[in-house]
Amino acid sequence: MAGGITDTGELYSPYVGLVYMFNLIVGTGALTMPKAFATAGWLVSLILLMFLGFMSYMTTTFVVEAMAAANAQLRWKRMEKRKDDEDEDSSSGVSDSDVLLQDGYERAETRPILSVQRRGSANIFEITERVEMGQMASMFFNKVGVNLFYFCIIIYLYGDLAIYAAAVPVSLMQVTCSVTGNHSCSVGDGTKYNDTDKCWGPIRRIDAYRLYLAAFTLLLGPFTFFNVQKTKYLQIMTSLMRWIAFILMIILALIRISRGQGEGHPSMAQLSGIRNLFGVCVYSFMCQHSLPSLITPISKKKHVNKLVLLDYILILAFYSLLSFTAIYCFRNDTLMDMYTLNFTNCEIISVAFIRYFLGLFPVFTISTNFPIIAVTLRNNWKTLFHREGGTYPWVVDRIVFPAITLIPPVLVAFCTHDLESLVGITGAYAGNGIQYLIPAFLAYCSRKDTQLVFGSGTVNKHLSPFRHTFWIVFVLIWGFSCFVFVTANIVLSESKL
Repeated sequence: MAGGITDTGELYSPYVGLVYMFNLIVGTGALTMPKAFATAGWLVSLILLMFLGFMSYMTTTFVVEAMAAANAQLRWKRMEKRKDDEDEDSSSGVSDSDVLLQDGYERAETRPILSVQRRGSANIFEITERVEMGQMASMFFNKVGVNLFYFCIIIYLYGDLAIYAAAVPVSLMQVTCSVTGNHSCSVGDGTKYNDTDKCWGPIRRIDAYRLYLAAFTLLLGPFTFFNVQKTKYLQIMTSLMRWIAFILMIILALIRISRGQGEGHPSMAQLSGIRNLFGVCVYSFMCQHSLPSLITPISKKKHVNKLVLLDYILILAFYSLLSFTAIYCFRNDTLMDMYTLNFTNCEIISVAFIRYFLGLFPVFTISTNFPIIAVTLRNNWKTLFHREGGTYPWVVDRIVFPAITLIPPVLVAFCTHDLESLVGITGAYAGNGIQYLIPAFLAYCSRKDTQLVFGSGTVNKHLSPFRHTFWIVFVLIWGFSCFVFVTANIVLSESKL
């Protein structure tokens, strides 16, 4: 889910942006949501899903507000630089670079405010330049805050890659073992298989998984050492496959339920499943780190917050429909970590092509995203250690950074293929920081910096509807509380074993 959506110069209408945001958010996390719903209970799951959707929408408006403030800062810098150039002959010799490196508070004390406001403050907050979250962190946070930001985004991207590296081999193992093994077409029928069970011949299921993991790493890993970009046609293809797969699963589940073949009897609440459900929901609403690439190319941004709200309502309805049809169609103990695998059973679908399409759907879509996320993570590592004016040796740039990007997630995937736990932990920790804490701090610091630089009377045209400081405090308290709750839940769960 990381990485750019379009090049900066490609503009599109607000409704196209709405579709892009929907496609960005609805991804791998949605495939693990039905099982998380089943383990936590339908009522608890619905309440938590609605609440976390609301929280994600709120922090999305925080990021949009910070983007507008960052654009205003960049315009202000350029106007002041032009002013300095005009007065260069009479200047005292202080360089522009020395001035531009000062932080927001120093700029506020050394630069005139009224001259900026007279030059068109009404449009100074227009979002026309793509300012990534890392750049916003550098503009509004101190050095410690910037390092914490990169630490959080790197951990999240590592979790993303580990989920992707495990999801593809799991899907391949389940599909091929069901085809060639002694349990053909039995995937998703409730039969539990151990990793030590035979897959084909002397090859165990865990051996098949690791063989597929090795092949996946050898085929896609080398892209980490080069530059890759998502093309428009690749995005169209993966989006089309995603829509076909999700709609097929919803329709097939509804058909079985309407025929009285639904076997699910979900409970209302199971508190033991909340931890994983929380992580899955956070992961499934994640888009904040890609908002600059998504929002900036929108041609008309006057009602961008309303469009984002509409998107979240549609996504909430979609997640609810997918999860409720799943938990009433399949028994809790038969729901797979990757929901698509429930439809590889011959009794569910008699058409072989549809079985294989749904079973292998994560393989195609995830494989196209893996190199993009890997390159994004590699570039974040480079940015974190970059020093002004410095360059990396060839070995460090081309070998070390790609290696530290690729090896850890592959090792995690080698040790475990429990997708629900991987998604839950990634969302509950790193996802919590990116979705709640960082946007809240960005909103607070950008508001403070904007007031100091432009004056208290200047209003950000993209100010969040949740403009009261109470909401920022509420998000921060919620985010830190989630850290404590999830950690305590893990410790208590481990102590009972």
